[in-house]
Amino acid sequence: MANAIRDALEGVNEVEITVTGRKSGRQISHPVWFVREEDSVFLVPVTGSNSDWYKNVRQTPMIQVAANGTALSSSATAITDSDRVRHIVQLFRDKYGANKVEAYYPKRDVAVQVPLG
Repeated sequence: MANAIRDALEGVNEVEITVTGRKSGRQISHPVWFVREEDSVFLVPVTGSNSDWYKNVRQTPMIQVAANGTALSSSATAITDSDRVRHIVQLFRDKYGANKVEAYYPKRDVAVQVPLG
């Protein structure tokens, strides 16, 4: 499965994540940008630690990442270390362009790591 999701992520700019609502308990899906580094996908919530999906992941770390008809369920890890967050945001700038990241991500205080294997 890990190789299938890696292949599905090739050339993709957006994935769909599904998280469990911390209040409703329902499955909630969102399209999000991502970057890959080594054997993980990294996500940056648009409104940082204020993002609902980030708060949901903090409460229930199980997350599904889907691309091109392939999905992987994994345990997400919140990243709050400012140096690691800065590194991940730089990867986002490299992939999507600094202007877009600055425009679309006003609060860049956290990130999320999702292992692929």
